[in-house]
Amino acid sequence: MLARRLRPAAGRWASQWSSAHRYYSSQPSSSGTPDIDVSKLTVETTSAPKPLLDAKDLIFGRNFTDHMLSVEWTAKDGWLAPRITPYQNLALDPATCVLHYAFTCFEGMKAYKDANDRIRLFRPDRNMRRLNRSAARIALPTFSTDALTSLMSKFVELERRFIPSQKGYSLYLRPTLIGTQKTLGVGPPGSALLYVIASPVGPYYPTGFKAVTLEATEHAVRAWPGGVGDRKLGANYAPCIVPQIDAMRRGFQQNLWLFGEEGYVTEVGTMNMFVAWVNEDGVKELITAPLDGTILEGVTRESVLELARERLSKDGWAVSERKFTIGEVKKAADEGRLLEAFGAGTAAVVSPVKGITWRGHDIKIPLLPGKETGPLAQKFWDWMCAIQYGDEEHEWRYFKPRDILVAPRYSRTC
Repeated sequence: MLARRLRPAAGRWASQWSSAHRYYSSQPSSSGTPDIDVSKLTVETTSAPKPLLDAKDLIFGRNFTDHMLSVEWTAKDGWLAPRITPYQNLALDPATCVLHYAFTCFEGMKAYKDANDRIRLFRPDRNMRRLNRSAARIALPTFSTDALTSLMSKFVELERRFIPSQKGYSLYLRPTLIGTQKTLGVGPPGSALLYVIASPVGPYYPTGFKAVTLEATEHAVRAWPGGVGDRKLGANYAPCIVPQIDAMRRGFQQNLWLFGEEGYVTEVGTMNMFVAWVNEDGVKELITAPLDGTILEGVTRESVLELARERLSKDGWAVSERKFTIGEVKKAADEGRLLEAFGAGTAAVVSPVKGITWRGHDIKIPLLPGKETGPLAQKFWDWMCAIQYGDEEHEWRYFKPRDILVAPRYSRTC
């Protein structure tokens, strides 16, 4: 196949990606101009507050809060004064570069209410850091992560009435950065807009887990080392829709994206993929693909790995970030060593997988008797929700009375 003929050797890919990763992770694009200044924030509240929907009527990404946060940037003046204004349409010239050359990146994160009606964010520093990396990769301006986290905290506090109090509900936040220069020339944008909108959302599985079936996808490639699949760019998502529609027509809920002639497992849909098995050395192992350019550096992925190393290792589990193939998954299933599989991401936290079809082979994945999940997916769901909603004291958050709770910036070694 043409796609396979175009793939370089794995070693050369790894070398190219390593160099590109170091380069694009370190490039500032603000050119020494002023950074975001939180003290200059102005707030204009709406004169027509929206009625709150019943929690059961919330649909992901369909309904939005009263306001939006925005900060403009120009190459000459840097970041301008941030504003919170009523939610409104954007005014863009038909020649705006984002519309022609996909100068856009974004993040997905959530705000939660705990049992004491306090608001908390979950590890926002990770999202801000990733947004900066995405921006630098496509020549958009970078910013102070602390400043944007502070602005988002103020924004979420203003919109607190939209955060449902029920467990499982939250306020989904979408920070977005776009190039706004009016030009058909291809080059670094001379102006940009950073804005944040918010949407109240319900639980991903309102009636309990629903394990999914996957189609292993080889004819289309989601990401490759040296490309941009490890960044959260708008351009990464549209090309995945047709393969997903094709998979759904064949009765599958999502694609399992494979890479290379070896069939390396990368991601499931837009989530990171985890597999639990007894490896060929007889050790229980939780495994996920490495950060080699073929997967997004998920915040939920990182959290699952840290929790696993903290809480599963003492029970004899090995926790690995390394390449593994769909052939190895099938072999483990055939030999009775495959224990579980699930996706991990912001929207669902975890998404149990019950089956994978690959080249006509049906790989069955065990679930708990009478349930739509395996034991590990259930554990991670419980652990993550306890931290996010404040039921568990954890170093990923701290308490400030009547203020937004944000996870502290820290480096942790497991």
